[in-house]
Amino acid sequence: MSERRYLAPLPLGGDESPPWSKGLLSRALAATGLGASRAYELARRADADLAERDSDRLDLDRLGELASEVLGEAEAARTMRRLRRLHALRQLDVPIVLLVGGATGTGKSTIATEAAHRLGITRVTSTDFIRQTLRAYFSPAFMPSVHYSSFEAGLALTKAEEEEAGDAHLLGFLDQTRQVLVGVEAAIDRSLAERWSMVLEGVHLVPGMVDLDRDGAIVVQCVIAIEDEDLHRSHFWVRDYATEGLRPLEKYIDGMPEIRRVQEALVERAQRFDVPVIRNVSVDQAMGEVVDIVLSTADHLVDA
Repeated sequence: MSERRYLAPLPLGGDESPPWSKGLLSRALAATGLGASRAYELARRADADLAERDSDRLDLDRLGELASEVLGEAEAARTMRRLRRLHALRQLDVPIVLLVGGATGTGKSTIATEAAHRLGITRVTSTDFIRQTLRAYFSPAFMPSVHYSSFEAGLALTKAEEEEAGDAHLLGFLDQTRQVLVGVEAAIDRSLAERWSMVLEGVHLVPGMVDLDRDGAIVVQCVIAIEDEDLHRSHFWVRDYATEGLRPLEKYIDGMPEIRRVQEALVERAQRFDVPVIRNVSVDQAMGEVVDIVLSTADHLVDA
């Protein structure tokens, strides 16, 4: 199966669909942004309905009725609308490139990985990986900004550059971004040349600095943000616990003012360049919004 076939057919049974599968339906429902437990609950109800009717086939209209019972009218309508559009998206023989930007600690890596899983995309990479590759090839004397974290890149500026800069931290970050985006553009070009879908995440996916105009592909960009600073800060504590201190917690806590400044710049540029901003309150909520953005972009491609 080629990477272009990023979504499996709905396992609804009958002659026109793959055999009924409770587990695969649960996964398809999760792709809409529905929480895993709610998706499995609906799949179990559908399985019971088939047993009650002594049938091996379920159509989308009946699934919608069951969804209303299990999820309530509003959530059922939203889930079924996304499910139908995802089913239609499977028919589009074009690759998807999903670009998930956002400041450090906003949860973009988690959302990008989850989005790839739910959409059936196997290629996931980060701009930090590209930056690390640049570090290996270019010395600090030749390309200083890539040798700092995004929120510390202002430290790479010379004294004269600092004095000229309106905001040294943002100037350093944007300089680093321009360097990293050379690799980002190359990664996107390679993915589209092979017609493979890909999810790319990272702070360097700055709205207005990435070329989204690609023929024969669904290229989607969004920015993840956290409005509440205390919630944002808590993400670093969670990450520190989950990674057993792999990355120094104090560095990120001390760098919160600069991290928040980078977020403000990303959100401002997103608004200026009509890039959707997703306020990360929960993974399922954010995932649902990401799916909607992908589907809306696909709809525009079909209409065009």
